[in-house]
Amino acid sequence: MDVDWKPMLLGGVFRGIGAGDGPMATLSPQKAAHNHADMHRWAAHFGVPFQLPAAHPMRTVRALRTLLALPHSRWPEAIHALYAAYWQRAEDITSDAVIARALEGAGVTAADIASAQARADDPAIKDELRARTDEAIALGVFGAPAWVLRRPQGPLLLWGQDRIAWVTAALEGWDPDAGPPPGGPRPFLEAPAAKPGATLDVYVDVASPFAYLGLTQLPALACATGVTPRLHPILLGALFKQIGQVDVPMLAMPASKQRYVRAEMDRWARWWGEPFSFPGKFPQRTVDAQRLCLLACDRGFDAGVKLAIQLGRAMWAEGKDLEDRAVLREVLESAGLPGGWVDRTKDPELKERLVESTARAVERGVFGVPTFVVNGDPLYWGQDRLELVVEALAR
Repeated sequence: MDVDWKPMLLGGVFRGIGAGDGPMATLSPQKAAHNHADMHRWAAHFGVPFQLPAAHPMRTVRALRTLLALPHSRWPEAIHALYAAYWQRAEDITSDAVIARALEGAGVTAADIASAQARADDPAIKDELRARTDEAIALGVFGAPAWVLRRPQGPLLLWGQDRIAWVTAALEGWDPDAGPPPGGPRPFLEAPAAKPGATLDVYVDVASPFAYLGLTQLPALACATGVTPRLHPILLGALFKQIGQVDVPMLAMPASKQRYVRAEMDRWARWWGEPFSFPGKFPQRTVDAQRLCLLACDRGFDAGVKLAIQLGRAMWAEGKDLEDRAVLREVLESAGLPGGWVDRTKDPELKERLVESTARAVERGVFGVPTFVVNGDPLYWGQDRLELVVEALAR
């Protein structure tokens, strides 16, 4: 395949879509800590050196303009060299000397470097960077890396270093907005066996579509790794309130990111072959549903995960209202559990258990669902981190 590198100014994208200084500027301490760990985990996963510069985020406008002023044939090596200076050696990428040294190491001639740095302030170069950034915004880009596949039916945007499998499938002909990937759905069926004694705690609330999708993969993960997960139903809204998070994070995102995240729900469902349809009523109060999950978990993982999946499916595939006690009774009975449990959701003891479970999640640094905690310490957030979770269990 041909790769067309598209330099853009990420800060310009943030400002253009109304995201201010970007999401990193408004992260909760819990999410910021996770993001920091996540960078290092992906570096280890890919087998590449990584350092987070103390001065991050640094202004990259000078490096980008210098890149644009280089001969286009030198871009691939130059891009890798600039990334290495920033993210492997943690150097000051705002410095002309650092930029020149990085490019020289990539084999760019001294004459080309001097010419590019001299032209970096030309109005034409500034206009080109601005135009490329505007092009990214027009395509729906809201972050990096953004992969855009040019197709007859229109461009396809995929976002993130964690979507490479999707990029590959799309190059093989997958339309993630139309059906399953080539060869059929790809549920989570294979994983390395976990180390003896490994543990996996999973914090969930069926109020989240991604928690529902992640739950559907847990039985297969348990079978493949040999680990029996411990489910911890929590009340997501109460957790958000305690850590100062907005009640419905998706609705606080810029419009372009909202559209993308909404599309990803359907894409994950197609990827894994799970039913999904965004409910007409959203958000829903799931406090009674979560209390029922606690009761089911008392009977073991199989009962707990079965009920949680069926409650999630009722909301996120069948359009049912989990605030309706008749719906809860119906789901319980379909899961082979007593419908009379619905009457127990008002028990003070059960209410307190959900409060305590949520409080423990806050203490452990949970800031969203699904959250996976491996061996009591490393915290992984999101259904799209299962690959890293099984690697951690095997270590």
